[in-house]
Amino acid sequence: MNDVLTIVLGGGRGTRLFPLTHLRSKPAVPLGGKYRLIDIPISNCLHAGLKKIYVLTQFNSASLNRHIAQTYRLDLFSEGFVEVLAAEQTPEGEQWFQGTADAVRQAARHFKSLDADYYLILAGDHVYRMDFGELIESHIERDADITIATQPVSADDATQMGILRCDSSNQVVGFEEKPTPERLAQLRAGAPGGAPGTGVGPDKPFAASMGIYVFSRDVLHEVLARDRAVDFGKEIIPHALSTHRVQAHFNRGFWADVGTVEAFYDVNLMLTRRGAPFNFFHPTRPIYTRPRFLPGSRIHQCTIDEAIVAEGCYLDNCEIRESVVGIRTSIHHGATVTRSILLGADTYDNSLTDLPMGVGRDAVLDRVIVDKNARIGAGARLVNDRGLDNVEGDGYYIRNGIIIVPKGGVVKPGTVV
Repeated sequence: MNDVLTIVLGGGRGTRLFPLTHLRSKPAVPLGGKYRLIDIPISNCLHAGLKKIYVLTQFNSASLNRHIAQTYRLDLFSEGFVEVLAAEQTPEGEQWFQGTADAVRQAARHFKSLDADYYLILAGDHVYRMDFGELIESHIERDADITIATQPVSADDATQMGILRCDSSNQVVGFEEKPTPERLAQLRAGAPGGAPGTGVGPDKPFAASMGIYVFSRDVLHEVLARDRAVDFGKEIIPHALSTHRVQAHFNRGFWADVGTVEAFYDVNLMLTRRGAPFNFFHPTRPIYTRPRFLPGSRIHQCTIDEAIVAEGCYLDNCEIRESVVGIRTSIHHGATVTRSILLGADTYDNSLTDLPMGVGRDAVLDRVIVDKNARIGAGARLVNDRGLDNVEGDGYYIRNGIIIVPKGGVVKPGTVV
């Protein structure tokens, strides 16, 4: 693992996650009450002994930079590091990152001289657990030039992903980014699933790229220099099939891309359910995050069911069901919160105002995402009774039918949505 350099891509503007990405990058978006999305790939790396990690950032990177600096301080007596590489103007180029491959190409000036035989390239906005040691070993044992982590998916999911066609030895012989439903029918007929035991079957007949790649050192620099392709999935991988040995490594566990508001909401809500396919209660592979030294949550006369309540909260005579309650959240007397994601607060609210931080008295929330430091006034009713799909309101947004109160947002007392 000392021969591997990990590169985590910070992503683009994150417009599909707006307004959660209005003030932060996608990997910095909170998850599960106390974590950030970036904690997932970095934790998977640390469990595999991968301790040379660069995070490439570009948009709204201050929050992500701060979190990484405060969280991942590796042993001073090892060569390990978790370091941010921000987009920059150089004598070779003055453009922003144009895509995933272009980001790695522009950052290569910083890591090309490092002693690494393999590069592991990850996305910063996916939720999963994976043994990267097995992935690297598979790449080496099969003498691959490029290895793509692969997941069986259904036809509904396949149109939004890169779909692989594999032979009986799991060598990739075809790759199509976001194929149309018509093209999927042709791919199904071509049996693209690869060797037995991959998990590809009637329910999940397609093999999809997880956006996780292993490149042998010289191969990465060669394919980046060969042309000015800007994206791995759309250009680099399809072009490499005719010139390099590209292998698929199948993953059978849970994996989710949380690049949209709906996907982010669904993954968080999943965490509250018994037997969820992904949770944070793993006995030997915890997800690391910033230690905050917060007190346990204080709860008075509350009804709480199928919920996650993070530390440092104050809950007073309220009802919480099927919801995630983030750090330092205050929910006041008589409030009802169902099927909602509360991201918490950065600080405690010591101001004696008429509109305190948190969820006010007798407020009702259903299918709501409340970003950090928001204030929801007493008696507010955020339930989207009218079934609105895409709206910008006074102190809130609606995306895919989900109400979102942005970071620092204020919903006035008595508001009805």
